[in-house]
Amino acid sequence: MAAGLTIGRLAKAVGVNVQTVRYYERLHLLGPAARASSGYRLYGPEEEQRLRFIKNAQALGFTLREITELLNLRVSSRARCGDVQRKAEDKLQGVKAKMQALQALAQALESLIRACRRGQPTDRCPILKRLEKKAEVQVESQTRR
Repeated sequence: MAAGLTIGRLAKAVGVNVQTVRYYERLHLLGPAARASSGYRLYGPEEEQRLRFIKNAQALGFTLREITELLNLRVSSRARCGDVQRKAEDKLQGVKAKMQALQALAQALESLIRACRRGQPTDRCPILKRLEKKAEVQVESQTRR
């Protein structure tokens, strides 16, 4: 490799922080292609592509654990596109479940807001009263799953 990107230039090229690159290195998601005689890490086009892959997968909601699995599939000679498709389908199902939970949460909040009478003292506020009830807390905990 004739010339490579330093960690700072790689981070800038992909639009991440240098600390992000170092973090991915600690997780073994990324590594330098070589080292300069000065000891600086040098990254080539493959590492830049891999870093972009990680950031794009994160933008689609994949966790770093899931991204590791996708990267492993990417280099496996036995893996097929269907394996990757199943992972994407699983992610989509999770997103849809979160959307349903968020819709339920929005409806619960809208109901609370409609019940509010602005001029009442807080000791009679229906929002505060309903937040004290156990049933309202269950809606919130369901959205975190």
